[in-house]
Amino acid sequence: MITLFRLLARVPLSLMHRLGTPLGWLVWWGSSGYRSRFKANAESAGFTPAQYRPAIAAAGAALAELPFLWGRPAGQSVLPCVASWSGTEELEAALSAKKGVILITPHIGSWELLGQAIAERFVDSHGPMTALYRPARKAWMSELVAGSRENRRGLKMLPTNTAGVRGLMRALKSGGYTGILPDQVPPLGQGVWAPFFGRRAYTMTLLPRLAQQTGARVFLAVGERLPPGQGYAIRFEALNDTALSDPKAPVEEAAAAMNAGIERLIRQLPGQYVWDYARYKEPRAEMEVGQ
Repeated sequence: MITLFRLLARVPLSLMHRLGTPLGWLVWWGSSGYRSRFKANAESAGFTPAQYRPAIAAAGAALAELPFLWGRPAGQSVLPCVASWSGTEELEAALSAKKGVILITPHIGSWELLGQAIAERFVDSHGPMTALYRPARKAWMSELVAGSRENRRGLKMLPTNTAGVRGLMRALKSGGYTGILPDQVPPLGQGVWAPFFGRRAYTMTLLPRLAQQTGARVFLAVGERLPPGQGYAIRFEALNDTALSDPKAPVEEAAAAMNAGIERLIRQLPGQYVWDYARYKEPRAEMEVGQ
């Protein structure tokens, strides 16, 4: 499998994206559970089939780009794939202020490319991007994913445990920056119930608490996947909500503010959100600290 990934990493990304479209539709028609969950989540959030249907093909494109993102040679830059950057001036100012920056990077577009591109672009001027990382359970996948995290320029990975969270907090307090996937259901005890598209969703408290306790600036970030051959458009938007900056604000309010920001991003790109994720499921019990 690793050999296959590395061979596919040599295929032009534009061709892989084109191959991803039928792959996305194959999964859609091949799994009734996937299809029903996808439709239920998108329609309960208020989106029409015309708005969310492009996400079917986008899911395939997301899978098809993984060989390049995980398996390309360590020294190969991802930056030539980025067609445009926007919102970088305010982000640069926040990074230069050395108060810490937290990037909210939900499952929209290519979050895998987004992290690699941000780290590579800003490492020379602002140091590496620190992030939490949990190895995959399967050995072959763990090796591949490690190649996209540990062996990429500008990325500093920490384990998803208490020591890792403390290291992340130290990095933010010293003026560093991080990216966090905020729309996963955290283990029981590591989240609160907060509204998400009008429904109760168990929402992580890690990101809000880091923001409140370190005073780091919070930004929304997205890597939009453009049509095949056109690359990606990366955008940043400051999330200036007092609940995320006030250490005395209830964490429930901070989690709701974070979810509202994610909703805003999804409304901009409903055709690139991962609608099949079971966002409203009950949390599971777990001892480790996750993202």
